[in-house]
Amino acid sequence: MINFRLDNKVALVTGAGSGLGRHFATTLADAGATVVLAARRREKLEQTAEAIIDKGGSAICLDLDVTESKSVRKCFEKMLAKVGAPDVVVNNAGIARQAYLTDLSEEDWDAVLDTNLKGVFLVARAAALAMIDSKKQGSIVNIASILGFRVSKALAPYIAAKSAVVNLTKAMALEWVRHGIRVNAIAPGYFVTEINEKEFNSGAGEVLIQRIPMKRVGALHELSGPLLLLASDAGSFMTGTTITVDGGQLCSSL
Repeated sequence: MINFRLDNKVALVTGAGSGLGRHFATTLADAGATVVLAARRREKLEQTAEAIIDKGGSAICLDLDVTESKSVRKCFEKMLAKVGAPDVVVNNAGIARQAYLTDLSEEDWDAVLDTNLKGVFLVARAAALAMIDSKKQGSIVNIASILGFRVSKALAPYIAAKSAVVNLTKAMALEWVRHGIRVNAIAPGYFVTEINEKEFNSGAGEVLIQRIPMKRVGALHELSGPLLLLASDAGSFMTGTTITVDGGQLCSSL
């Protein structure tokens, strides 16, 4: 089990203020990492940091807009000055805009692609350059989605972005393996967070749940194992892979 530990490691988590991001950050901290929490909502980040520090962990908060290269550069400059280059990066920041394509605005399309795809590129590139410069053999974990493999109505920009993240992960893995940098992804299915809890408790939510072979949504702790496998030395021979965590939804019958 020692291989799953992250003691003396620095882990950056984007979108760490709530939901999956907060869970990823606390999981990495519990495994011994010093966690760099990065997002636009400072108040939410500080709540995550407080939860980590209360349990005896170590965390710092940095402002970050993943869609702006200037913001990414400043975030990494501050991180390098405070705790050094990251050993682990979790590219979690993401948004969705729900609308049919004929009703979707160009602004919403751009917002989703900029955050969910361009943001992954900008942060991963900055991380790779920092790792290479500091001669660290690190791990980058991109957060994809089962919607990177199957489709649903009214979520086209999200689907386009997450599909691209799956193959972008492979491209990054192929290019950076010579530097000892592993790049993998996690594709979550449906998980309950404070954002969607009300939806899953509704009639429409119950219909969605019945399509999952396990007949339930995931609990956040069920993402901890895949995350630690990819982030730690336990997954040292894994790169270019996407791990699906979805209760069997992708292999369900049509």
